[in-house]
Amino acid sequence: MSVASTDLETLAVDTIRSLSMDAVQTANSGHPGTPMALAPIAYQLFNHTMQYDPANPNWPNRDRFVLSCGHASMLLYSTLHLAGVKATDKDGKVLDELSIKLDDIKNFRQIGSVCAGHPEYAEAAGIETTTGPLGAGVSNSVGMAMSQKWLAENYNTDQHKLFDYNVFALCSDGDLMEGVACEAASVAGHLKLDNLCWLYDDNSITIEGDTSLSFSEDVGKRFEGLGWNVIHVSDVNELSNLSKAIENFRSCTDKPTIIICKTIIGWGAPNKQNTHGAHGAPLGWDEVELAKKAYGFPPEEKFHIPDGVVEHFANNLGQRGAADYQKWNETWAAYQSANPEKAAELQAIFDRKLPEGWDKDIPEFEASEKGDATRNSSGKVLNAIAKNVPFMIGGSADLAPSNKSDLKFDGAGDFLPSQYAGRNLHFGIREHAMAGIVNGICLTGLRGYAATFFVFTDYMRGAMRLSSIMHQPILYILTHDSIGVGEDGPTHQPVEHLSACRAIPGLNVFRPGDANEVAECYRAAMEITDHPAAMVLSRQNMATLCRTKYAAASGCAKGGYVLSDCEGTPDVILMGSGSELGLCVTAAEKLTAAGKKVRVVSMPCMDIFAEQSQAYQDQVLPPAVTNRVAVEAGLRMSWDRWIGLQGKFVGMSGYGASGPYSEVYEHFGINEDAVIAAAGG
Repeated sequence: MSVASTDLETLAVDTIRSLSMDAVQTANSGHPGTPMALAPIAYQLFNHTMQYDPANPNWPNRDRFVLSCGHASMLLYSTLHLAGVKATDKDGKVLDELSIKLDDIKNFRQIGSVCAGHPEYAEAAGIETTTGPLGAGVSNSVGMAMSQKWLAENYNTDQHKLFDYNVFALCSDGDLMEGVACEAASVAGHLKLDNLCWLYDDNSITIEGDTSLSFSEDVGKRFEGLGWNVIHVSDVNELSNLSKAIENFRSCTDKPTIIICKTIIGWGAPNKQNTHGAHGAPLGWDEVELAKKAYGFPPEEKFHIPDGVVEHFANNLGQRGAADYQKWNETWAAYQSANPEKAAELQAIFDRKLPEGWDKDIPEFEASEKGDATRNSSGKVLNAIAKNVPFMIGGSADLAPSNKSDLKFDGAGDFLPSQYAGRNLHFGIREHAMAGIVNGICLTGLRGYAATFFVFTDYMRGAMRLSSIMHQPILYILTHDSIGVGEDGPTHQPVEHLSACRAIPGLNVFRPGDANEVAECYRAAMEITDHPAAMVLSRQNMATLCRTKYAAASGCAKGGYVLSDCEGTPDVILMGSGSELGLCVTAAEKLTAAGKKVRVVSMPCMDIFAEQSQAYQDQVLPPAVTNRVAVEAGLRMSWDRWIGLQGKFVGMSGYGASGPYSEVYEHFGINEDAVIAAAGG
């Protein structure tokens, strides 16, 4: 067999293949076969298709390339290196060096190399999102495409077209088997996102063997049913086939496109191609050399880049991208002069900063014994913030009336098929896709939020974890937070979820104890620009505390604070969050009346409290006071650090029950008497 060719296009494609093989083999770890199969697609997209300037990789109107099949990471790294994509610093400033250096590729999958086993966002310019968990990338791509539609509708003018980018996502059989991919594809088809193109690597191979072991559906028919434009390419090595398919995508103006590409995994490796042996393990040096011979490359030379390949990318992608970027900059300069207010909003998006006065309308709530559910006060605070953050958009998984996440001020509107100006997004009952899509939205610089019932974080945990890994400031609005859900019963009553979410590194979990804590928790969450936040909110009412009697809710900024205190050293410290903070307050009053010295500590965000100085933590929780009681309608797990070995916990140890919420609390012994008894009262 011989597939050798000396023409420059084929030489460039085979260089991507060769670099990928060598990197995987040198690391003795990775996935060589998929980069070998998909090299023509990456080449065609970067060198002949995408609106992309390698010298300005953060250009707001660049086309996005998402490698959803992140195990094929060497495909991306090789292409970015050959394309000459420049590095950027943490502030986005372009540096005079390559984003992916050859030494990075030589150290693939090693500590210190930006070429990790799966692509990691912000590790190197050109990596648009973190992928690896299959289905994550394609769901992100839907959010990126939605952002373009929203930006174009709200900021483009007849004279100045600032946003017209496309999003290309390369996905595998595994991606399309994942449920999140179908959820996201359903959203994209419904919204008619004609700027979105998925390229499906139909190679019929998974780790276990042929896909026929577990996958026999007609993907094309499925996507037709989802409202997509479906194109078939029988041989990706014939670049003209890809070119025609991409032109078909560009000419389709009313639906997203999927290009089903028939590929051969491990292309060129005579003993491994078209087998699962080329998927998840190195080929072996002997097989690598045989593949190189087939390409016409020197078989024993590692990381070989033939003369002319880098120049070929520079003469195509480089020159075309530079011209596109210059033209866009001219448009941007004219736009700034003609539309200064809108331009200021866009600059805030580009800089990932909140506008001046974003928090000026956050309400202060009057004391009330009856109080309100924190989901209701959350809705008021969310609207007060969003009307002053014009690029804050989001929505719910079909629960906006219940979790109060809809934006109701004038001009908010709905984001609907072919009507993309609105700020209220409607995800349907697709929690995992919702979180993945909002990841994509935030990756474009918009401030996105996603809302559902807290118990359904089970469905979206994978995307929430990626929010944190990528340091995206996504706001998760999670209502119906405990056994306080009541009659819906244990299937809808989250008990382990607080501990589970608190266990995600970098996810700041807020559980405010009254309306004013809601306001201050939102303020704290919005000011954190490099981590996601989960706002965990009640269905049932809770009293709004009198802040002349109790400490100011601004203490939420430190995660935990002394709400009420005693003279001298406390006999007991009561700690709580959310609806159980009120139990601590009323129990403290009775304990005080009985002669106990009691301190009440509100702990709305353990994550932020843990970041405070040891001196502050000791000030709030004096080490000498070991008689501590935590109260929360969830599991004890995340409280042990704060209550210590001698501390006690009033809460849940199993699942809930169906009944009126007050009776459910009594049934499980979460009441004043239990708190008083635990305190030694």
